[in-house]
Amino acid sequence: MLLRKIEAKDNAPLKDIIQSTIVEFGLPTLGTAYEDADTLHMFEAYQKEGAVYFVLEVETHVVGGGGIKPLANEASNICELQKMYFHPTVRGKGYGRLMMETCLSAAKNLGYDQCYIETDSRMKAAIHLYEHFGFKPLDKALGGTGHFSCEIWMIKTL
Repeated sequence: MLLRKIEAKDNAPLKDIIQSTIVEFGLPTLGTAYEDADTLHMFEAYQKEGAVYFVLEVETHVVGGGGIKPLANEASNICELQKMYFHPTVRGKGYGRLMMETCLSAAKNLGYDQCYIETDSRMKAAIHLYEHFGFKPLDKALGGTGHFSCEIWMIKTL
């Protein structure tokens, strides 16, 4: 297992993992990460200040990832945990915890005060992971992510 920063060669496998996971869980393709322009160009999307994306490799195959970016259209010092998805073959093996620890540590090192996430109620394992790491529910969305199909919003003080 290797956890590393994203490279340009990771764009296609990450797009496939993100989009296939959304379809697998029966989530809408509109108003989710499925249709984000960033999903097609992950490496380029995370080369901006205050952003970082990590890739998980198992036996030289990209099997997942997760990242931090400034929360869109939000003036405060809040980042968003974004596009944390894993191939079905590696789920339930502790990689989500490792990725969460890595992303939250990066968010602190980047100077963020809070971390925000959006998800769907069908992503039960992900929600359980977020709660385990101290994310608390919100009554409404923050920022302007364009993910109008997500109905669960959570935040954590770093």
